[in-house]
Order: sequence, then structure tokens, then C-alpha cells
Amino acid sequence: MENKHVFYDGNYEWIQVDQQDAKSVMALQRQYHLSDEMLTYSLDKNERARVEYDAEEEALLLVFNVPQQEKRDNHFETSPMTFILKKKQIFTFASHDTRYVIPMMERLILQNPQQTPLHFLFQSLFLISGTFFPLVEEVNSERIRLNQRLREKTTNKNLLQMSDLEVGLVFLVSATKQNAVLLEQIKALSIYRLMDDDEREQLDDALIEAKQAVEMTLLAFQILEQLSGTYNNLLNNNLNDTMKFLTVWSLLLTVPSIVTSFFGMNVPLPFTNSIFGWGIALLISLVLSIWMLIALWRRIR
Repeated sequence: MENKHVFYDGNYEWIQVDQQDAKSVMALQRQYHLSDEMLTYSLDKNERARVEYDAEEEALLLVFNVPQQEKRDNHFETSPMTFILKKKQIFTFASHDTRYVIPMMERLILQNPQQTPLHFLFQSLFLISGTFFPLVEEVNSERIRLNQRLREKTTNKNLLQMSDLEVGLVFLVSATKQNAVLLEQIKALSIYRLMDDDEREQLDDALIEAKQAVEMTLLAFQILEQLSGTYNNLLNNNLNDTMKFLTVWSLLLTVPSIVTSFFGMNVPLPFTNSIFGWGIALLISLVLSIWMLIALWRRIR
């Protein structure tokens, strides 16, 4: 299924395409002579951010990373959304995960119908980059809550939740970096020389917003990575302390066994026949244990 919007006094046409509707996609290909290569990129759910321009066909292909609004496996991911500009048409290929962008773009058309397809495209990319910010803020808020819980008690559940946040930020950092690089690459294409000042200014605005998204996601990732490393060190220190305690305790337990074993030998020893022999053996064990405890404590302190 497809929806069409005309703008700029009917000179240009925006065609919304559902990626999952194969019949509509094939019909569009025949009607507007879209190349197989462009359609392959448009329908690939795992396509990376990219931009290509065919000067002969006057066709611009742009695949942009769009953040998903709902979490998967307790973290955010991104999906590609494809834009194709060909002469007087602009095509958007949206999936279930990226469909929320369409109403945002429709509002842009309503607010300013007198804009070129390139201006409309760059404004849309500006808005998409802005959708990363609320997700990063949500991750930061969740990180703060997790940090407070971990300070009270370090549990596997909280550590796994922190790991999920870190995985999600890896996706967001990678996606925002790809988007920023893509917008930089547009300036190296021949179509950039055909843009007017307003279109170039809008491209610069979209690039600035994309770079801000990179900085924000990268900062959040670095903070979370540092926090995760800190808790890893704390867990290692706790494990070392536990091992030290068990080592000291096992050594202390050997002292009474060593002392009493002497009295079990068939050799003459002091206090063997004394009624206080067991007390003397216990006292010797206690003194040696205290001495060993002090010596070990000074060594491992």
C-alpha cells in the first residue's frame, strides 16, 4: 500500500511505501522505473547507512538509521529507513519499526508545502536524528536508578540490566556515527553542487544534529562503560577478599590439628599424663593461632 502527497504547488510528489508490501513495491518499480539495485537496498532490513547518487538517472539513494521506539531484549536498536529522490518524486520506504517517522514528515509538509524534495529530505533527517535524544535520556535515567540499586546491593539481576543498557548504547553509537558520516559524504557527491543555498543550509543543520546525537550517545556509553568497569573491579576485590579470608581460616584450622597430633604419638611429651593436658594443648593452639592470625594480617593488609 502507498500514500501520495503533492507539495510545492503540485510540482513534487512524496510517495510513502510500505517495505512489507511486495506488490506495491513491484508496481512502483514499473511505474517510476526504479532500478533493481535501489530496491534491493530499500527492502533490506539489515542494510547499513549509505548514500549513492546516479547522475544519469538523477536519482539519489539514502539509507538512514532510525531508532526503534520499543525495546527488544531490554535494549534499544535501530532499523534502516530508505529515501529515494528521483527527479520530481521522493520515495520513503518504511517498516513497522520506522513507520512513526511518517507523521513527523507529514507535519513538515503541512507546515511548509513550498519546499524542494532535498529541503524536505534534510529536514526529515534532522528530525530523525533528534529522536535519538529521548532514548539516550531514558538510558541515562535507567543507569542512575541501576547505580543506586547496585550501591545498596550488587546482584546479578542488576548487573545484567546494566549489560543490556550497554548493548543498546553500542547499537545507538554505531547508528549515529554512520548517519553523521553519511551526511558528510553527501557533500562529496555531484548533487551537492546542484543544491541551492537553502538546501545546503538545511543539510548543514541536519549534519550538526547528527553529530550532536553522536556526542550524546558516545558520552552515555563511556559513562556506562566506566561504571561497568568499576563494578567489575569491585566484584574482583570482593572475590579476592573472600579468598583471603578462606585461606586464613583454613590455615588457622590446621593449628589445633598439628598441636593435638603430637600428643597422639607414642613418644614421651610434657603434660601427657597431666589432668590439665587437654587445656594446655588448647592454650598452645590458641596462642599459635593468634600469632599466625597477626602475622597473616600484617602480611595481607
